[in-house]
Amino acid sequence: MKALGRVALVGAGPGDPGLLTVRGRRLLRRADVVVYDRLIDKRLLELVPARARRVFVGKASGHHTEPQDEINARLVTEARRGHRVVRLKGGDPFVLGRGGEEAAALRAANVRFEVVPGVSSAIAAPAYAGIPVTHRGVASSFAVVTGHECAGKGKGVDWAALATAVDTIVVLMGAGRLQAIARELIAHGRATDTPTALVRSATIRDQETVVTTLAAIAAGDVRLPSPVVMIVGDVVSLRPTLRWFDRGRDAQAPRYARRTWSSASKSAARPSRTTRPVSIT
Repeated sequence: MKALGRVALVGAGPGDPGLLTVRGRRLLRRADVVVYDRLIDKRLLELVPARARRVFVGKASGHHTEPQDEINARLVTEARRGHRVVRLKGGDPFVLGRGGEEAAALRAANVRFEVVPGVSSAIAAPAYAGIPVTHRGVASSFAVVTGHECAGKGKGVDWAALATAVDTIVVLMGAGRLQAIARELIAHGRATDTPTALVRSATIRDQETVVTTLAAIAAGDVRLPSPVVMIVGDVVSLRPTLRWFDRGRDAQAPRYARRTWSSASKSAARPSRTTRPVSIT
């Protein structure tokens, strides 16, 4: 009887393939099957052995290539065939990534699994925009919340409780609801002049950052296409001092190419304006 395989739920990070963890890279190199999402940088698949199968199950708002229940079943089936499966997920598997559901399905099926944390865009997008989610004297707390609420699918966001409960609010997957979210926050006590940033395509060359106010978002004056992370709080005002990566509409500094870590390097690469591909080998 063939030995039962196992599944690794691996966070691929926020976009830049150089932000994949060392553990995640090692598992990709040993994989028999890789089940991956829409926002995964395809260069990560270059780490996968040629013999391995690559299965795309990408999901976008309103359109799922494969329903979540079928993804869960696929992971179980592949493991029962004795395969080493990597479920490659954007950001972190357990930060609004439905990794908990996949882990629960694997546990119910008695399939061994591990979770490899990834760099969440909730942290990376603000950092790459020069906005710390906490900062001494400015903010000592932050919350991460989904902007994509599905009616009838679990507990919704309690905007009344959230609006003034923390210093910094980071909204993921909210590109289509930014105006409504801003209005909810204002209605429940957040100041209209609260500094607010929108970060699109975080950590990659096309990153764009717009700094405005909560009132402007609520009025529909500022919009960016998906994928967008919204940061609400006084920490946004630190961007002019701390920005280092992108050339947002409010920025004048030159854009730096992505930093990466190569197994052949003994030190981190210096910031560069090169447009050559990032090395992830």
